[in-house]
This record gives sequence, structure tokens and C-alpha cells, in this order.
Amino acid sequence: MNNNSNASTHAQHDHPYVGMWVTADGHVRHELLPGGRYDEARGKRESAYRGRYEIRGNHIDYWDDTGFAADGEFIDGVLHHGGMILYRRK
Repeated sequence: MNNNSNASTHAQHDHPYVGMWVTADGHVRHELLPGGRYDEARGKRESAYRGRYEIRGNHIDYWDDTGFAADGEFIDGVLHHGGMILYRRK
């Protein structure tokens, strides 16, 4: 975990993984926002989870605003996170 939030925020701003990621059925919509924050919707529940993230290589770590932590991997343009597979929405 990078304790320098300013460096982390700057590094995430233009990252190529920033944007919307969705499950094949569209139920989970996971938006990686510029500035190192994310917003996840589930079904009809918008902003079900919010928090911060850091990307190092193809690995992503998440910390939601309630203190829960999770991680994931980008493999061949697909995000594997929490047992889900999310695809880039263009």
C-alpha cells in the first residue's frame, strides 16, 4: 500500500484501466475514476460500494469507505475481482 496518497492519486489519473468495467450480465458496474476512487453499482443499486484503489502493474487493490479491502488482476484486458469477471465498457 502506498502511503503517499498524492503520488498515488496522480499516478491513477491517466491510467489506461480508468473507466467502466461490467460483468457480462451488466449486474455489476465497476467504475474506476480518475484520482484513485471507484464507484460500484449492483443491479438497481447505484453507488453500492465506493472507495479508493491503487493499481500496480496488472494488480489492483481496493479499500471501500467502510474499511473492507479486496483486490483483483487484469488479465488479457479482463478484470478478475472478487470471483467476478468484468469487461471494459467502451
